[in-house]
Amino acid sequence: METTTSTKAYGQLTWAMFKTGIFGFGGGPSVIPLIRHEAVTRYDWINDEEFGEILALANALPGPIATKMAAYLGYRLQGWLGALAAVLAHILPSAIAMIALLSAVQILSGSAVVQGMIAAVIPVIAVMLGVMAYEFGNRAVKGLGWVAGLISCALAFLLLQIVDIQDAVVIAAFLLYGAMHFKAAAWVKKWRNNRRDKGNNTSASA
Repeated sequence: METTTSTKAYGQLTWAMFKTGIFGFGGGPSVIPLIRHEAVTRYDWINDEEFGEILALANALPGPIATKMAAYLGYRLQGWLGALAAVLAHILPSAIAMIALLSAVQILSGSAVVQGMIAAVIPVIAVMLGVMAYEFGNRAVKGLGWVAGLISCALAFLLLQIVDIQDAVVIAAFLLYGAMHFKAAAWVKKWRNNRRDKGNNTSASA
């Protein structure tokens, strides 16, 4: 029974990562919603909160984000062999396709059919990324509170798009802030309560 369960897990993991490798046009940003669909929605390997944490850490580390996430999911489910199977299933389809089509790349790059296919996929990827960004943003606002959540979103946009700071630096800074947020919020609440109590005592004395 255990062998059957393990085989099924390997099969699901390999098939899921194979699909993300095949349909992840454009690299990391486009493949993230696909991995999330397989890991969170379809197979329920992890929840949205953990996926968000994995995504943040994967962005902070060097290397392709999709392979890091595939390796983590594989390791979580089946250990080192699972990580190896997940990474191979994810990268082999596109690697083999690139090798097979290398001789025809000049012809295909100028093909109106190929350009049309790419153009048709872009809106789908944009919508998937938009939905995922909204869900993560909504969760961040609920977790941090509306004020801190909106300020964090605005600050992240400013640092990444306007100031143009390296992604890993911004992620590391926000991870550090997240680790201290609830302690800081508790301290501010305690300070306000003490200040209010002092004010009430002063009024009572008067």
